[in-house]
Amino acid sequence: MPTNSPSVAWLTQESYNRLKAELEHLSGPGRTEIVARIEQARSEGDLKENGGYHAAKEEQGKAEARIRQLTELLNNAHVGEAPEDNGIVEPGMLVEAKIAGDKESFLLGSREVAGDTDINVYSERSPLGAAIQGHKAGDKVTYTAPNGKDITVEILSAKPYAG
Repeated sequence: MPTNSPSVAWLTQESYNRLKAELEHLSGPGRTEIVARIEQARSEGDLKENGGYHAAKEEQGKAEARIRQLTELLNNAHVGEAPEDNGIVEPGMLVEAKIAGDKESFLLGSREVAGDTDINVYSERSPLGAAIQGHKAGDKVTYTAPNGKDITVEILSAKPYAG
């Protein structure tokens, strides 16, 4: 797959709806509110020393970046139910594994699916995610971490994420 192609993220219908609502707010009323704050601050005079103006412009930049991120994510998302409960590691699965001997639970997929939870998330495109995809409980795989070290992973379980 070419490196410039967009990645496809798996999203639950609930996650898709939540992100779509966020995008609609940011690109509609949210954008209007920021523009109004910029205009208000601009009317206060000298822009060089106008903290309110600079803060509003920074907020605008962050909002526009989030709009671009959400647009790409939603345009390229695979929306659907949780994957089949067959124990095979794939996006949308809550995986329990021993990574370099330490037991860890995490969601394989997009951070956006986990929402505001504190669950760890690994992308299926990460070195760990790519190494374990398609494997099942009892399988051991080794992958090379970004620091160059080989890390062994033993998959203990893989269940559909119900979050």
